[in-house]
Amino acid sequence: MQALRVEKNKATVRDVEMPERGPEAIVRVLLSGICNTDIEITRGYAGFTGTIGHEFVGIVEDAPEGKLVGQRVVGEINAGCGECELCRTGDPRHCPKRTVLGIVGRDGAHAEFLRLPLMNLLPVPERIADEHAVFTEPLAAACGIMERTPITTDKNVAVIGDGKLGLLCAQALALTGAPVLLIGKHPENLRIAERRGIETATAKNAVGRKREFDVVVEASGSASAFNTAVSLLRPRGVLVLKSTFHGTTEINAATIVVDEISIVGSRCGRLAPALDLLKKGAIDVDSLISEEYPLRDGAMALERAARKGILKVFLRP
Repeated sequence: MQALRVEKNKATVRDVEMPERGPEAIVRVLLSGICNTDIEITRGYAGFTGTIGHEFVGIVEDAPEGKLVGQRVVGEINAGCGECELCRTGDPRHCPKRTVLGIVGRDGAHAEFLRLPLMNLLPVPERIADEHAVFTEPLAAACGIMERTPITTDKNVAVIGDGKLGLLCAQALALTGAPVLLIGKHPENLRIAERRGIETATAKNAVGRKREFDVVVEASGSASAFNTAVSLLRPRGVLVLKSTFHGTTEINAATIVVDEISIVGSRCGRLAPALDLLKKGAIDVDSLISEEYPLRDGAMALERAARKGILKVFLRP
């Protein structure tokens, strides 16, 4: 089968062996989405070698006991050991022995087929189109912010970054009823949020709103945004870090200590709440779709996805 592989920081599409039948389900990929993490992996993030990609919708071709065979599914990307305390509670996201689809120790979704434990797969409601279902994983990551810090109607919230993840975060947070400000630099992207009734501002215009927010979500993918985020927070505010990128971030620790800022990491959310939002049509994902390419053009599609102004790029096997 064909797969988009990263080896020695170079991405190429090439033929690889099909996943073998075994204790995990085999899924035929219908559509996959390129995200910033895929791009950062090509730059050295996570030190991963193999098939990249973790946003997908597909059809189960083979599974233990025949469960879900023939059904359209999305998948939780963290596969745990099944034995540790975290796995026994049904949440392998921080299992010390976990593999992560297309990121850590497990070939990913930019391929004709992938393999995941059956328990990781969730059926996709019929009314959700494939193009929308691909957004389940990144939307779950946006919803995961609420797992890490409470968002109530009396909280002032800012999201930095008007890319794919920032737009999903702003929309998901706005559904709580909290006032949300999206800070970005692409007028056409900011208009997507404005159409959903979300206030927007450029970074330059947001300077005058220092120390105004209870929660700031950094989703820009830029190391320089960290200090901007801190400057927007009120004393004892919460900074939620969503960006993953290859590189380091300089931190002004004095401000964090003096203002007693809490810094919270937020990675993967659960897929079920995201599927529910997509089923209800509560999130505008159509406006986030930029381009689609056949899987054989995956390397070129990665380059396109890295360009300014491009949002979600799909790969279709």
